[in-house]
Amino acid sequence: MKHTLEFREICKSFAGVRVLDRVSFSVEGGEVLALVGENGAGKSTLLKILNGDYRQTSGSYLLDGQERHFSSPQEAIAAGIGLIYQERQMFPDLSVAENIFVGNLPIRGGRVDFPALNRMARELIAEFGLPLRPGDKVRDLSVAMQQMVEIMKAYSRRPKVLAFDEPTACLSDKEAQVLFTLIDRLREKGLIVIYVSHRMNEIFRLASKIVVLKDGEFIAEHRAADTDENRLVGEMVGRPVGGMFSGLVRAEPSGEEILRVRGLTGRGFADVGFSLRRGEILGFFGLVGAGRTEVMLALFGAVPAEAGEIELRGKPCRIRRTRDAIDQKIAYCPEDRKQQGIIPLRPVRDNISVVVLRGLCRGPFISSRRENAFARDYVEEFRIKTSSIEKPIYQLSGGNQQKALLARWLSAKPEILILDEPTKGIDVGAKAEIYRMICDVAAQGVAVILVSSELPEIIGLSDRIVVMRNQRVAGELDGRTATEEQVLRYAMLDNREGTT
Repeated sequence: MKHTLEFREICKSFAGVRVLDRVSFSVEGGEVLALVGENGAGKSTLLKILNGDYRQTSGSYLLDGQERHFSSPQEAIAAGIGLIYQERQMFPDLSVAENIFVGNLPIRGGRVDFPALNRMARELIAEFGLPLRPGDKVRDLSVAMQQMVEIMKAYSRRPKVLAFDEPTACLSDKEAQVLFTLIDRLREKGLIVIYVSHRMNEIFRLASKIVVLKDGEFIAEHRAADTDENRLVGEMVGRPVGGMFSGLVRAEPSGEEILRVRGLTGRGFADVGFSLRRGEILGFFGLVGAGRTEVMLALFGAVPAEAGEIELRGKPCRIRRTRDAIDQKIAYCPEDRKQQGIIPLRPVRDNISVVVLRGLCRGPFISSRRENAFARDYVEEFRIKTSSIEKPIYQLSGGNQQKALLARWLSAKPEILILDEPTKGIDVGAKAEIYRMICDVAAQGVAVILVSSELPEIIGLSDRIVVMRNQRVAGELDGRTATEEQVLRYAMLDNREGTT
């Protein structure tokens, strides 16, 4: 008998605000159901209700025809529900075997039976065909292999349902393929798989069925073979994906050269050189490990450069620390906004105003009135969705956190803006807004360096594209004529074609 999962009229409210409104759909064993929608659509909330983290306000869900109400994740696990979070729930100093069977370790004579534990782990690892050993320490594994351990931990409990919430956010393309192969095997074993992702290529690679949510409501359900990206995006945000770049207002960069880098070398990059003009969007592309982020951190003074020259506005410049970069009107939005960007427990106001506090003072003290007015203006200008500037920023969606970071740095009136993966983990609606902001900023004469792993983004926004491979610049392309094939050739192939 196939397992079945059905949601019936699920509603959920927080402090009187409804975040799920009568959501209904079903899925059965051997299917991968993709759950899609903008940030704030209610996808993660629905999974947390299923997992026992939250209790629905009304409605019900049925597992194998039986109505269930889990009051804790432990109850959900016991009933056959597994949830793989975006942030891994691991014990890094314990072994692979201990992490897989944590909470269910074999005991003999009052102690852990390690021979039995390792035998159980070996059997499970062999079942999935993974290059792991039971005694490997989790901290020594790649991010992808840690994810595999997380999945085996959930599978060892013999679940009926496995749900994945943005599982590839921290994986390279190669690592993601390992995950996809494993999900294929789970489907073949008859499990119900629910997959949440913003990445359309992943959705169409994995899913047999797609459910669209918008503003907490069920919008549509499709067989994956019967729909396409444009239709899904139209249902999610009300506009086709093709319009995300074609509808942008682009200014032709004609400004003077503001930055020139020669022979820049440091940890993770070597002999890097490029130039940048005012009003230009310069794309940086490369596969994982190519050295893009390391170069940007050196330009911002966050890590030291060992050799090379930096010229700003035609004059030699030494950037030894981030304060030097900020004083030179260089701003940097990092790839990992949670760890390196936002101040999570501080309110939206503080996150926006932190770099311009000197200008908000009356005498030696910060003027609360000025700071509040300043933050409200930027919240309005950048369309940051928040109930209050006092709201802790970690409670905002990823897209709104990113817009707050952009507001922070643009409030400092930079001349060079470095954006490292600015749309990572952000839904298509927020992406479109950030693309518009990037073009608006460039049109005002700010020089933008855009680091991205998404080829459509790099080609759709960049005036020129610098491609890195093996920690060096592999080539440079005209963004107006570049193709994905050309960019990938520079990024992946060991050629010596030079620049174009």
